[in-house]
Parts: sequence; structure tokens; C-alpha cells
Amino acid sequence: MGEKVTSIFEHAIRVFGRKDAPVGSGDNDGGDWQVDVDMIDGLFASLVEYLQLENAYNIFILNPKRAEKKTKYGYRRGLSESEFNFLKENKTLQTKLLQSEEVPENTLAFTKIQRPLYVKHPMMKFAWTRAEDSEIVEWYNIWLETLNNFGKLHQGKEIAQIIEAKALQLLKGKDQDLKLFLERILKSGDYGGFQAECLTDTWIGKNRWAFIDLSAGPFSWGPAVGGDGVRTEASLPNVERTIGSASEISEEEAEDLLQDAIHEKFAVFGDKEHQAIDILLAEIDIYELFAFKHCKGRKGKLALCDELDERMRDLKNELQSFEGEEYDERHKAKAIETLKRMEGWNLFSDTHEEFQNYTVARDSFLAHLGATLWGSMRHIVSPSVSDGAFHYYEKISFQLFFMTQEKVRHIKELPVDMNAIKDGLSSLMVPSQKPMFSPHMLPLSDDPDLAMAFAVARRAAAVPLLLVNGTYRKTIRTYLDSSILQYQLQRLNKHGSLKGRHAHSRSMLEVPIFWFIHSEPLLLDKHFQAIALSDMIIVVQSEPSSWESHLHCNGHSLLLNLRQPIKAAVAATAEHLAGLLPLHLVYGQAHETAMEDWIWSAGCNPFSATSQGWHISQFQSDSIARSYVITTLEESILLVNSAIHRLLMERTTQNTFKIFQSQEHELVNKYNYVVSLWRRASTVTGELRYVDALRLLNTLEDASKRFVEQVNTTLTLLHPINCTRERKMQMVFDMTTIPAFLIVLGCLYMVLRPRRPKPKIN
Repeated sequence: MGEKVTSIFEHAIRVFGRKDAPVGSGDNDGGDWQVDVDMIDGLFASLVEYLQLENAYNIFILNPKRAEKKTKYGYRRGLSESEFNFLKENKTLQTKLLQSEEVPENTLAFTKIQRPLYVKHPMMKFAWTRAEDSEIVEWYNIWLETLNNFGKLHQGKEIAQIIEAKALQLLKGKDQDLKLFLERILKSGDYGGFQAECLTDTWIGKNRWAFIDLSAGPFSWGPAVGGDGVRTEASLPNVERTIGSASEISEEEAEDLLQDAIHEKFAVFGDKEHQAIDILLAEIDIYELFAFKHCKGRKGKLALCDELDERMRDLKNELQSFEGEEYDERHKAKAIETLKRMEGWNLFSDTHEEFQNYTVARDSFLAHLGATLWGSMRHIVSPSVSDGAFHYYEKISFQLFFMTQEKVRHIKELPVDMNAIKDGLSSLMVPSQKPMFSPHMLPLSDDPDLAMAFAVARRAAAVPLLLVNGTYRKTIRTYLDSSILQYQLQRLNKHGSLKGRHAHSRSMLEVPIFWFIHSEPLLLDKHFQAIALSDMIIVVQSEPSSWESHLHCNGHSLLLNLRQPIKAAVAATAEHLAGLLPLHLVYGQAHETAMEDWIWSAGCNPFSATSQGWHISQFQSDSIARSYVITTLEESILLVNSAIHRLLMERTTQNTFKIFQSQEHELVNKYNYVVSLWRRASTVTGELRYVDALRLLNTLEDASKRFVEQVNTTLTLLHPINCTRERKMQMVFDMTTIPAFLIVLGCLYMVLRPRRPKPKIN
């Protein structure tokens, strides 16, 4: 992108940024800053829409100039811990938020505009390498005015006003997870379970875009014990430590560095007398090293480099004077060797040199950046999915079985947020799917079989835990063994006690979700809140709202809210429906095993470790649709190939040709129709038109089955001809046939001939 786009993002970071800990900081600009990612979301979405890149996956790499006083900044959704504590202690502000009917003014609303990037070439794809400033000027002017208005509106506001505006934005906004959470804690007064989302420098947006900010952070997150793939402060390429350091040096700093290099070099000589040739060579080495470090690859040339260029010419003339006969042969050899080395030098001039910009620092930076972008392809654009077949159904019926210890009068009295559960599970639906919910209450006290299944699957184990501060702790965890519990629930389901109301049919998938509600801390398989199994989903919920996990973020342990396992339940359901896995997991083909990379474990989605949100992004929605399409295509291809294989194995004769010829037209037509559907589904999927691709799946299944039926019909017609129509038995007689018959008849006579009775002798 051009400089105008970069300047808009730099301006947006300044306008949307606020202090991470505003209480007690006064007017001091130091400390960490947080940038409101909800506002940045609108900026990225408008840029993608303006360039008409909605049908493409977009990864933005930001390298904005960091403000002088803002030493470190990151991106966050919602309130920080300091802001939430301020809201918690300010009763007046809480009452004001509950009673407020005001909808916050959306200063980012403006008319949607689009301009094709290639206006003169409408038939070309958007395969471009650079968007010029002239092509983005309209978008630039609108956003510049919008950001200026937003800055004026929030300038000079106090801390309470800033927090109130942000809380109102959450309460009246579109983020259902934060909205429901904030409404619940304001009404109940129970502020347990809150944890500020991590400050990050990467983000996965709601639509088909994600970004990396190389100037933000650095930050770290992942398992506290470390390991391969953990996000550290050195995981992303650092511009300032590589190519950025050379381009930002000033004239004064360059002169200081040159003087330090001269003093360091000539300090080796000491007070001893040295030959003039040695002093000249040392001076040349200093200038050569300085030129490669601070004069190459700069946008603006240093004046000191021009001075050194003139000095190098003088040194070259002095070296040429050593070719005279009055100098020592050893000195001549040194001078001639140095002159040959300097022949190809062009250290300080502006003449373009091949490979001039490809220094070691630049190469390493680009290699690191390329590896990061390749990781984005493997983790968010086309991530790995779990093994299995994932079929597309028009309706998904969620059978919610809430298991409680004691009997509850009504389902509304359960300690669960049904609106949040329905909202999270509904976000997994592709546009052509419809969710259905059937909640059931199953108290363990009323069902001895179910209580026995729960008791048999219950376990306890000592789990080692390494905290962020390096301390080791051994905790006793109560958990349910998922394999044992699954076996017990399957036995109960055969007896019909856990069967839902909706029948399993081709157009509807029934998803049983067993939600165990327990008072004491309870997990699944020692570490999980929800697990996706082959034929069910198991979720556990207990009383603690803050449970220390094995993960950390920026030096703080990540806490699990065992009282609200909605995020874990949505992630497990996504794995059950379409095989989606956490963002940090990917299949490594080289080692044929799972690999971890936590860089892209960011964004507001249930697979991110740095956020508490449970709404999937467009990347993950596309992955769900892609799983449905791939499964249907694979099964269709296998079905058609098996039918063709049966045709190949059929023995052909002259008599069966006419029968086959009568069926050939239908076979070819049905086969061509299936192939055309394969091509059409592949084409629309490649264009990211997943809604159109999903509409073809049922048609493709029907077409494949019709082709198989036609093959079976053809084989049925061919079999009677081969088996029953040729009734004549042809025997071949030769000279050995008659003697063989005579021998057989003779043997039979000898065996079966009547025998004379023996006389009886007393």
C-alpha cells in the first residue's frame, strides 16, 4: 500500500488508543497503551470493501511509526483490568449504565464506497503488487475526516467518561458475548470470572482479513512451560533490530559511531611507530565497514557518506603513489592488493548496484516474515482438521441434556445462560443451515442409571502445574473420564432414556450435548471443559469462576471460567460438526505428527487462547463449509469409482453388447452430470462462494446415487444373459472317451454284480 494508507493507520492507532492503566497515571503518556480493536475492525473492513477484495483472503502487514511517548502498544477487545476495576468500584457509573437508553453515536458510519482497482481493465483479476495513492485518495479523505471527528469528540474526556462510552459501546454493540457478559454482571453484581483479554500484535478479524503489526508489542502467550511454537517476544520479525536500525540513524549518531570505530581501531596500534601503508589500510577498513552498515539501503543519504566518499578517493591516490621504486616491495604488494580490492567498490555513490538491497539483515528479516506468512496460511486460511467424515445437513438439532445433582423445578432456574448458549452454537451454522434447540433436564437424583454412569466415570489425579513465576505446584483435580462416560451414556441411549425428540434423517443431524453441572471443581480428562466425541459432546460446568490454567499471556496466568464453559462448548461442537481444531494446532507433514504455533492464536473466536469470545470468524466459517464440500466430493468420487470398477469387472460377450448398448446413453448422461457437478462445486469453492457450493451438495449426492443405480440396473440386465440363456451343453468326443466309459462300466459291474450265497456248514 502507499503512504496514504499507512498514514491513516498511524492516525487510527493514535486516535483509538487509550492507556491500559488510566487510573493514577495522570497526563503521563508512559506505560502500555491499548488500541480498540473493534474500531480498527471497521477500518480494515472498509479498506477490503473499497478495494473489492471480499472474495479473497487478506493478510495485512503493518509497520507504522510508533509515537514518541507511547513506548509500547497492543490491540485489545473490551475493557482492560484497570478499567474494569474502576467500573467495579464506581456504583454511580454502574447505575448509569443500567438505566441508560442512549445509543452511542457511531462516528465511523459513512456511505459505503467501492472503486475497482483496475478501472481501465475490468476483466483483470485483482492480482496487483501495489495500490498507488491516486487509487486510494477517496477512501483516504473519508477516513481522515472520520478520524479527526472521532478524536475531537473524545478529546479532553475524563477516565469515567471514557470507560462509560466504551461500556455503552459494548452493551449496545454487536458483540453478543461481551454484551451478554456485561449485562449479567451489572444486573447480578457478581464480578467474578472477568479477565481482561490479552494485548496482542496479531489479530484475526470477523471477515476474511487478519493483520500483523510489527511495531506493536512485543508480546508472549502460550503454555507456561514453554516448548516448540510458543509465542515469545522474538516470534515476529523485528524491524528496528534488523533493517530499521540502519535507516533511522541520524547525522550526529553516524559521526559518533564513526569516531568510536576510529578510536577502537587505532587503539590497537598503541604508541608504537607503524608504517604509513598500515595506517592507510586501517583507515580504509573502517570506512568500508561503516559504509556497509550505515550508508547502504537508506532512503535519505547521510552527508557524512559524501565526505567519506571524497576521502576514499584521496586514499586511493595515496595508495597509487606507493607504486614508485623508492618504496619497499612488501609495501608495494599491500598497496596493489588493496587497489584491486577497491576496483569494484561503489560504497557511497547513488549508482544502482545489483543485489544492493539484499544485505544479510534484510534477507533474514524477509525470511522470518515469509515464515510467519506461511504460518498464517497453515493456521487460519487453510487449517488442518481432525480426521473423519463431516456431512452437510440443512438442519442441526442440538439436544441439550443438563445433568444436575438435585432436581430443578424449571429449566430457567438452571445456572446456565441459555441465550448465550444458543447464540454461540448458532454462530457455527453456515448461511444455508438452520439450528434447532431442545433442552432437557436430567437430575442425577431421579435417574439411578445416570448417577451410576457419572460415579463410574469420576476420577481424581495429581496434576503438576508450573506457574508463570517459575514455581511448581501439584494440584489434585477431579475429572470425568470421557471414554468411560461415553460408553455409559451409549448404554443408556440404547434403552431410550436419552433419546431426543427429533429423528435422525438425511436433512437433519441430531447433536446430543451432555452438560454436567456440578458444585465442586470438575474437568474432563484432567484439563478440558468440553470434549467432542464421535457421537456426542460432553461439557462440564462447576462453581469456580477463576481457575488457573497451564496457559499464560504477557506474564500473567490465563484463568478459566468454569462457571461459563460456553467458549469450550462451542469449540467442541465445531470439532464435532466439521473437524475444526484450535488455531495453534496443525499437521506437520515432515514429521507426520501434530505441531504447535501460537502466533495466530488471536482474535475473537472460540479457538483463540488470548480472547474469551465465542463467535467464529469468516475464516473458520469457510473451513466448516470446506469440510462439508470435501466430504461430499470424496464420497461421491469413491461411489462413482466403485460403480465403474464393477462395470470393468463384468465379463463382456457378443450377446451382452446389445443390452449394454441400450443402457449406454443413460449411463453416459448420468456420469457426465456427476462430473459437471464436481467441476461446478470445485469452481465455486475456489471462488470462495461457499453458499452456492453448499446448495450443490444434495444434488451431487442424488446424482451419484442415480448413476450407481443405473450401473446396478445395467449389471442386472447383463447377468441373466451370462447365466441362463445358453442352455446347450457342448461335449467334445475323442478316441479316449469310449475306452474310458468301458472302464467305468467294468468297475461298476465288478462292484455291484450279484454274489452267490455261501453254503451253511454246521
